[in-house]
Amino acid sequence: MRLLHTMLRVTDLDRSIAFYTDLLGMTLLRKRENTQYRYTLAFVGYADESEQAVIELTYNWGTHSYEPGTAFGHIAIGVDNLHQTCETLRKGGARITREPGPVKGGTTEIAFIEDPDGYKVELIQQGT
Repeated sequence: MRLLHTMLRVTDLDRSIAFYTDLLGMTLLRKRENTQYRYTLAFVGYADESEQAVIELTYNWGTHSYEPGTAFGHIAIGVDNLHQTCETLRKGGARITREPGPVKGGTTEIAFIEDPDGYKVELIQQGT
């Protein structure tokens, strides 16, 4: 077994694709429209689905808001230079909700940003 993808419901598919590809550097791997059931799926990731888990962005046509709830936490992405990544994302318009710094009670450096629908994305400094 292996993890295949995580699905996020989005309210503006093009805006979400731009966030994950333009700002976070993922690739749009595939996109599929279902006219009968009125939804579009877009899969984004850093590698092909055969190699690693990806994110499925689901747009249900005509839906303009969601209640994410309190159970979902965040997506985590490892980065080579946390401070530089945050500055680049800030300049690109990303909302940084936790500035870079050590995790509470530890030494791992992290930061948090939000995607256009308010989903949290944790950025984790890789290596030292």
